[in-house]
Amino acid sequence: MVKEKIIALCADDYGLSYGVSLGILEAIAAGRLTGVSALVTGSRWPTMGRELVRRAADADIGLHLNLTLGSPLGPMPKFAPKGVFPPIAKVIRLAVRGKLPLGEIEAEIDRQLDQFEAVIEKAPDHVDGHQHVHVLGPIRDILFDALIKRSLEGQVWLRDVSDTLPRILSRRSQISKALSVRALAKGFAKEARQRGFDVNDGFSGFSDFDPTKDYAQQFHRYLQSTGARHLIMCHPGYVDEDLKLIDPVTVTRSQELEFLLSPTLIDLFEKNGFLLARLSQI
Repeated sequence: MVKEKIIALCADDYGLSYGVSLGILEAIAAGRLTGVSALVTGSRWPTMGRELVRRAADADIGLHLNLTLGSPLGPMPKFAPKGVFPPIAKVIRLAVRGKLPLGEIEAEIDRQLDQFEAVIEKAPDHVDGHQHVHVLGPIRDILFDALIKRSLEGQVWLRDVSDTLPRILSRRSQISKALSVRALAKGFAKEARQRGFDVNDGFSGFSDFDPTKDYAQQFHRYLQSTGARHLIMCHPGYVDEDLKLIDPVTVTRSQELEFLLSPTLIDLFEKNGFLLARLSQI
C-alpha cells in the first residue's frame, strides 16, 4: 500500500476578474483546492471577497500581496507615479539597487491587509505575493514587520517560493524559472521562521503559461519530490473580457480549471498516494 503524502493546492489571483473568481469558487466547491490567494486591489474584490467567505469554509484564504498589477489602493508618488504599479522586472531592479521607496510600500501593504480584513472580517490565513514580490529583500522585511505589528505571529503562514535544488531538478519542469525565483527567495524561509511565521516545505507549480502544452502532464511533474509541507500553486479560472484587459495569462487558466475539475486529478492523487489538506492544518 502506498503511504499517503499530504499536499496543499492553492489557487492564486482570486478577485482578478469575475471569471477567474468564479472558476476558483467552482474548484473549491468540488473539493479540489485547499487554499485561495486573493488580490484585493481591484474593483471586483469587495463583492467577490464576500462570496469567498460564504463558499470557502474548507480552504485557507490568504492575501495575494500585489505591487505589480493594476493600481495601488493609495497614493505612491515614487513607486507608482502615474497611479499604476511598475512591472516585476523593474521592482526587482529597484530592490537589488536599494532604490525602493520603502515608506510607500509599507503604507500599501498596510492598506491591502486592511482591505482584506474589512471584507473577510479576519486576518489572512496566509500571505504570498503576486509574481512572488513578497520575497524580495526589503519587501519581505516590511511584510514581517506589518504582520508582527498586528500580532499575527504563529497565526499566519507565509509562502516560501523556493525549494531544494535536488527537488527542482528532479521535476524537470520550468527549471530556469524555479531556480531564478529560488535565488530571489534566498533566506526567506529562515527569516520568516525567526520572526515567528510558519512556511511551507516544498513548492512547485511554475508554468510558462503556454496553452499548447499539456497541463495534466505538467501537474504530474509538480508532484515529484514533494516536501513535508508541500505547496502547489495554480492559476485556474474562466476567461472573461475583464481578464483580457488586465492580464496576459488567459487561455491557460481555463485549461487549468478544466483539469482541476476532471476525474484525472483525483485518479492522479489516488494512484500516487496524495491527500489534499489545508497547509494551516498540516
